[in-house]
Amino acid sequence: MSDFDRLILQCRSGFEKEAAAEITDRAAEAGHYGYCQLAEGEGYVQFIIPQPGAAEAVLEQLDFFSLIFIRQWMVARPPVTLEGRDRIAELGPLIEGIGGCSEVWVEHPDTTEGREMNRFCRKFSSALAQHLRKAGVLGSKSGGNRKRLMLFALSGSEMFVGYAATSNSAPWEMGIPRLKFPKAAPSRSTLKLEEAWHWFLPARVWDERLRMGGTAVDLGAAPGGWTWQLVKRSLFVTAVDNGPMNTDLMESGQVTHVREDAYQFEPEKPVDWMVCDVVDKPVKTASMAVTWLAQGWCREMIFNLKLPMKKRYAETVSCLGLIADQLEQLEIPYQMRVKQLYHNREEVTVHLYRTGVL
Repeated sequence: MSDFDRLILQCRSGFEKEAAAEITDRAAEAGHYGYCQLAEGEGYVQFIIPQPGAAEAVLEQLDFFSLIFIRQWMVARPPVTLEGRDRIAELGPLIEGIGGCSEVWVEHPDTTEGREMNRFCRKFSSALAQHLRKAGVLGSKSGGNRKRLMLFALSGSEMFVGYAATSNSAPWEMGIPRLKFPKAAPSRSTLKLEEAWHWFLPARVWDERLRMGGTAVDLGAAPGGWTWQLVKRSLFVTAVDNGPMNTDLMESGQVTHVREDAYQFEPEKPVDWMVCDVVDKPVKTASMAVTWLAQGWCREMIFNLKLPMKKRYAETVSCLGLIADQLEQLEIPYQMRVKQLYHNREEVTVHLYRTGVL
């Protein structure tokens, strides 16, 4: 009988309730029912499912990349406290039965207190992986649907032990791609678009989908954080904003600045990309996205939905439902993925495109 009775779900600090509501809904859709344990600001949620094998079934049945507020997950046993000096030896019985693992990650909550655990987690992960390789426990990373042995450390002695499938979990530790802020970029918002590309576009298609000489419209562009990313990829950009654009960007020769309201702008001809980081009601942005897709003004788009302070999960579900309902009424085939990115705050990022045109 399996004793993996819970999922550990990492999220942005302060969004524990949204992550809990999401996993509760999604697990119920798959026929599994449990309850959440959480505390605001801890950066993670426990979703406990008492039925034997049910937690592992959720991990297998749900598509991790369809989750919005959950940036990393693992199935786990109840938390353990390691009391001896040889913590790796104490972990031995807890690791038994987790076969097919090819790597070891030791993670911590993405909070001020949790980040103090970063050095310990890196050193402990390295030592544990070396020990398991010598013991012949870790296999090759090549071929098959491999597992990742995962530890989620709350302290140097208290942690959860479990695993996740490498193909159905975040490809970065803690679900955070490590991006460096480019000094030449006009604003830190530039990292939102770069991170979105990492989540939504496989690396193998970047040169095709973000092709040199392509075209884009950046709605609400000023001062140019997202435009900078597009220019860096050698796209030609129409930057729409009543505010001023960064001087260096304008001197690139790749940017046309249109002083106009982002929601009223209509391109003269279709473009490859539309991106939008306007601060406005999310339903307004959602409706605008439908218009762009229905009119064929772009091939694909990435935009942010700015969430209210309360009922953020409900607002997200409502806006995504509006997009889906309207596109289905128009009989427009589409694909949509949504994520609350590490570089987001009170918002989620949407990637939307019309299928059959890419």
